[in-house]
Amino acid sequence: MAASATPARLAGIGLRHPHYKRVVEEQPAVGFVEVHSENFYADGGAALAVLDAAREHYPVSLHGVGLALGSAVGVDAWHLDQLERLVQRIDPLRVSDHACFARAPTRDAGPVLHASDLLPIAHNEASLTLLAGNVSRVQDRLRRPLLIENLSAYLSFDDNTLAEAEFLASLCQRSGCSLLLDVNNLMVNALNERVPDPLAHGRAFIDALPAGVVGEIHLAGYCETPDIVIDDHGSLVRPDVWALYEHALQRFGAVPTLIEWDTDVPPLEVLLGEAQQATDRLARVHA
Repeated sequence: MAASATPARLAGIGLRHPHYKRVVEEQPAVGFVEVHSENFYADGGAALAVLDAAREHYPVSLHGVGLALGSAVGVDAWHLDQLERLVQRIDPLRVSDHACFARAPTRDAGPVLHASDLLPIAHNEASLTLLAGNVSRVQDRLRRPLLIENLSAYLSFDDNTLAEAEFLASLCQRSGCSLLLDVNNLMVNALNERVPDPLAHGRAFIDALPAGVVGEIHLAGYCETPDIVIDDHGSLVRPDVWALYEHALQRFGAVPTLIEWDTDVPPLEVLLGEAQQATDRLARVHA
């Protein structure tokens, strides 16, 4: 990594199990590490010990996949208890989750089930009010603002009345949260919607967001099949995503940036190479 870059200007990486030992021992030059919060809810154990060790050398960003903030049944009390405990232990740089739902009751008001997925929500006033209320509840409990990530969605709702960018901007205004802008998700959605110019579509989304609302950016690779594009976080960042990222940096400035890689995790050197590409682009914004 560039020796002249300060930690705040270095891209971060997702801290995944295959790289635990090397990251802690070799301490590569990255700006921060990000983990999935739910992997560290257990009392004690090797994983939490690794996170404590990493925290001695890096700022840590906690990225959740289980709060299900768009669920009409609200936030699970146990889940929020565990997140608060982890936040108190780690004192993270940022705490984030997704604009999605996953919790719903069974028939006849039975027990609430968790779908273990990031399911899309409608972009309308009712969903906005519900989501903002759940976000505010979590923020009040954690005593810090959340970052909410835009989703890669494989369906949409007939009762959408707000454009997604407008929906997310309104969420930030109402709740005081910020956005975690996943640039790869913008491209995946545009490709699946088969818009004539996916890159222009993504740029328009970025331009519709207010200045100062984005607190972190995610970059990842996607998988193309004959029928659908999948946000699998399992390959190099695509050229079109890099182009969209550069547009986001022009719009919002040098926002902290993470390289996500969750499936087919490569050698650490590959991940650091992707982080270096992001760092080089961040440096050009500062130049």
